[in-house]
Amino acid sequence: MPAPKRHPLADTPPMEAKLVEALPESGGWWFEPKWDGFRAIASRRGSTVTLESKSGKSLARYFPEIVAALADAPHDDFVLDGELILPVGGILSFDALQARLHPAESRILKLSKATPARLMLFDCLAVGGEQLMDAPLPKRRAAVERWYRARSDAIFLLSPVTSDRDVAIGWLARSGGAIDGVIAKPANEPYRPGGRARRKVKRHRTADCVIGGFRRSKNGPLVASLLLGLYDDGGLLNHVGFTSALGDEDRKALTARLEALIEPPGFTGRAPGGPSRWNNGRTSEWHPLKPELIVEVSYDQVTGERFRHGTRLLRWRPDKAPRQCRMDQLDHPLRVSELADLQDRD
Repeated sequence: MPAPKRHPLADTPPMEAKLVEALPESGGWWFEPKWDGFRAIASRRGSTVTLESKSGKSLARYFPEIVAALADAPHDDFVLDGELILPVGGILSFDALQARLHPAESRILKLSKATPARLMLFDCLAVGGEQLMDAPLPKRRAAVERWYRARSDAIFLLSPVTSDRDVAIGWLARSGGAIDGVIAKPANEPYRPGGRARRKVKRHRTADCVIGGFRRSKNGPLVASLLLGLYDDGGLLNHVGFTSALGDEDRKALTARLEALIEPPGFTGRAPGGPSRWNNGRTSEWHPLKPELIVEVSYDQVTGERFRHGTRLLRWRPDKAPRQCRMDQLDHPLRVSELADLQDRD
């Protein structure tokens, strides 16, 4: 008996976007929120369902509830472009998505039942035997809307879209939580696999942080990065990230300034130490500091009460007291109840 055949477009690389500073002002663009999840191409050909990441790896075993919903959809021939998101406790959680990438199938099944993911849809590459990649965005959008309206499972969501730049700017103002920014898509162009005809704008937020420690360069004694901390409600200083983008700082003078403040423990709550996602699994020595120096940094996303990526140092803040640098600066969640409000706006 021959093996079931995948949809011929199942392995299509998703269309990408180029990072820019501002949304296009000219006409001919449609705008959508940029969701902070896992990009996924979902397909079905008969009984064969696939769910693939942006890199082409299968996500099917990690999100069995999505696969089941796709298999139960009223259509049996389609390829959809979307974003996997996951609500936990009324808030969309990137941490919960990452937790799904677990080696134990029993753990994944338990999580899929306790906290099911959602697939936010925004494009259609093929449906009902018709290939749509060569079609302009309005036709593809109409196809994904028809697919969504015929759905049989609330696990699917439809991402909002607008041609009104002012509405898109309003979405951008709310970004920083589950909304990672805004995508601008050329309305009259085809779907270009792997291409970057689209534009994306991210809103970078700022936070005032205490320097709780520093790391030296691998090649010498000069400072390489500053370790950032924020105080929680219990008065503990928690490690929340780092900045190595020190710009035009005089590293020799800064190193001397930091060395004069070396004093344990540095962080009194969650502290650096051991392997992390920031050092590719390697341990790295750091020096604790008295909590006296304050910097304002720019960041994009927060995961697990930490800056997901490195931050950029904007300025020193000698006017701020350390205890004014609190964790609540990072509180920008998107609540599940807000999704309907976003989807109703155009």
